Amino acid sequence: MINDQNQPSHRSPEDPMKHLDDWESDLKSRYPKPAPSAVEHEITECQKHEGESNKAREDFRKYDAEARSSVKEFYRLNHQFQTYDFVQQKRHQYLSLTQRRMGIWEAMEYLNTLVDDSDPDTELSQIEHLLQTAESIRADGHPEWFVLTGLIHDLGKILCLMGEPQWAVVGDTFPVGCQYAKSIVYHDFFKQNPDWDHPVYSTKLGVYQEKIGLDQIIMSWGHDEYLYHVVKNHLPTEALYMIRYHSFYAAHRENEYQRFFDKQDEHYFPWVRRFNEYDLYSKSDQRPDVAKLKPYYESLIQRYFPSSLAW
Repeated sequence: MINDQNQPSHRSPEDPMKHLDDWESDLKSRYPKPAPSAVEHEITECQKHEGESNKAREDFRKYDAEARSSVKEFYRLNHQFQTYDFVQQKRHQYLSLTQRRMGIWEAMEYLNTLVDDSDPDTELSQIEHLLQTAESIRADGHPEWFVLTGLIHDLGKILCLMGEPQWAVVGDTFPVGCQYAKSIVYHDFFKQNPDWDHPVYSTKLGVYQEKIGLDQIIMSWGHDEYLYHVVKNHLPTEALYMIRYHSFYAAHRENEYQRFFDKQDEHYFPWVRRFNEYDLYSKSDQRPDVAKLKPYYESLIQRYFPSSLAW
């Protein structure tokens, strides 16, 4: 179970999942990695890089019945309580960025105080998870800003250490203040949300206009939106799209909410889809050498970020 090391190990009713990443196992079940073609398979076998996940798609789909039940309960809470007003309250609470000051590597170490007793895919630490994603991206020859994005993309999960329940930190994100797309997982749970039959929020456009642009859309609250605001002045637009929308599966996997996309979104959103392959499928049991990799990543961090950031 993921817990602050200084906190008792029991789960509250608002934290039904044994560990924070149960929902990612559910994602891998919903969106299994595509099987490679014969040619791609041969290339993969000949050129498989160190640190790449060797797990079969089926392995990612194996998590116990309790996990499935807890993920369902997690989504029930998420869909019931992620209202337009709730999100506005959280934005007011956190987006002034007055919680604390720390650097990127320090934030990684802070996130590492989340203890995971039973990850279904790997028993690695939070820092090791981040390094796996970054190293997979680096091995494929992507630009350094892309590598850095892989390293930091989940740092917003420190919201758990600030007292937020699981359903306000992880999970598929979606616009609030308008009609919920039917493709969102466990869509029926939205019927328990006070916004479900709101005269404005329940309409297709809600409080928005067509082609208004995703930057003007209020997304459900979680680690994506929080981290975006922490780092938005330091990374390229492509990276910021990856960070802000990597959990927006209704859009980048189901092609929903296209009515709100403006020309900038149409240009940059393919980067979110490109990043998703690494976000979902880079886990493996092979431990990255944190001590060996740390100097490289500290140097990379220094090229983009100041020594201290407001969180």
